[in-house]
Amino acid sequence: MRIAIVHDAIFCRAGGERVFLNFIKAFPQADLYTASYDPDNAYDDFKNYKIRVTWFDKIARKEKYFKKLFFPFGILAMNMLDLRRYDLIITTGTHCGKYARFSPKAIVINYCFTPFRLAWDPSSYAMYENSTGILRFLMNAVVAVLKGIDYRHSKKVTHFMAMTPEMEERIKLVYKPKRPIPIILPSINIGKYGVNKLSTNDYYLAVSRLEKYKKIDVVINAFNQNGKKLIVVGRGKDKRLLTELATGNIIFLEGLSDKEVADLYANCKAFIFPQHEDYGLTPIEANACGKPVIAYNKGGILYTQVPYVADNGQWTCLFFDQQVPESLNAAIEKFESISPSDDFIRNHAEQFDDQVFISKAKSAVNQIVDSMITQ
Repeated sequence: MRIAIVHDAIFCRAGGERVFLNFIKAFPQADLYTASYDPDNAYDDFKNYKIRVTWFDKIARKEKYFKKLFFPFGILAMNMLDLRRYDLIITTGTHCGKYARFSPKAIVINYCFTPFRLAWDPSSYAMYENSTGILRFLMNAVVAVLKGIDYRHSKKVTHFMAMTPEMEERIKLVYKPKRPIPIILPSINIGKYGVNKLSTNDYYLAVSRLEKYKKIDVVINAFNQNGKKLIVVGRGKDKRLLTELATGNIIFLEGLSDKEVADLYANCKAFIFPQHEDYGLTPIEANACGKPVIAYNKGGILYTQVPYVADNGQWTCLFFDQQVPESLNAAIEKFESISPSDDFIRNHAEQFDDQVFISKAKSAVNQIVDSMITQ
């Protein structure tokens, strides 16, 4: 069986790219494709593989150009990607992986992180949300076209897979698939992380892209008020704004190695996670170091954490209910009066190891293939 694996685009070291890597490891015989690939900012692991790109890569290798030129050039480039010789195609991402040309006889599996946000949830983009007048009119027109394109290509997908039950429901609502949707929770390489029993525990930690929807401003304002030490790791277009907002007890770091980040996890008091994410791997990374999480009570984190219950040492996360500094600070104050178990937290994290994901992904794909062949 000829197999191809297609990822939307590779620009950074994020959870989606880890999923792509794990599917590669599950099916090492597959040919690999993506619209654009920036090796300088991607995981080094990708350099071990031959990744084929579209002509769009020549004009949009960087993420900012990809986003600006995706409509219409990125869509056109993916429409021209001819994969009709493959019997099984696995796509990972949110949008354009499924836009390529497939044989009508092919089995097409889409591990969908979430339906294409710009088409189906444009208000999640600051550019759209802040637009008015003629600009909003034009953006609505583009969104309508994107929605039509995305929905039409979704009909080429024979089977969807989802990260969480929440994403499963979103996929059902938008794409209306006819077959059941297997759920496979994304993972991390547990071996990269360890518990430090001699941890100094004198700071809190946030690791995130510094973008508006990540709500790091809520964390900054909370720590401006409480005066506790905070380390923020990450880069993004809001970095200057956030650094200007922060008081002297807050430190910003970026460009760290995986080991340096793992050491920061292992020595923090707790990991702060203020955003509503579709999933979120950084809380699991903190757990892998035996560290608890203080998180906003929405999104994918509900499927990866054990909530705090009074007088019960078996928990990994203390939730807060509003994305405002006061709610976060109340959770931090409560956290400092309780004692988490680093052994329980680490043991909990081990169920999210990459090898578990690879095994489940391989099994789910093989079941789909077997069911289609016997039809």
